[in-house]
Amino acid sequence: MTGVHRIDAITLTTPDMAASIAFYRTVGFTISFGGDDSEFTTMSIQPNGPHVNLISDHEADRTPASWGRAIFHVDDVDDLHRRLVATGYQPDTEPADASWGERYFAIHDPGGHDISFARPLDK
Repeated sequence: MTGVHRIDAITLTTPDMAASIAFYRTVGFTISFGGDDSEFTTMSIQPNGPHVNLISDHEADRTPASWGRAIFHVDDVDDLHRRLVATGYQPDTEPADASWGERYFAIHDPGGHDISFARPLDK
């Protein structure tokens, strides 16, 4: 039996492709496909993923019906928080150690999606 090993990509709608690309570039993603003027863009951490697909919300044929959150593990939560703030983004929370064993912070991307960046706490 073959099990699921990881999520390869998530696809998020965006009202402003260029703004979303700028946000994910600040996080550390690069464009693998598409760009500022595209209706669909793939942003990647490595050639083989993980990937964030961005689709213009007027191209998406669905309206979001419920809430969700994407959580990305990063090497340095505090450094990423500082970089995002320095670039003009406003995270929802400051970096903090959570009771479930991660250091994290939350932010909404330019498409309004709830995103968290975290790293496991050393035991």
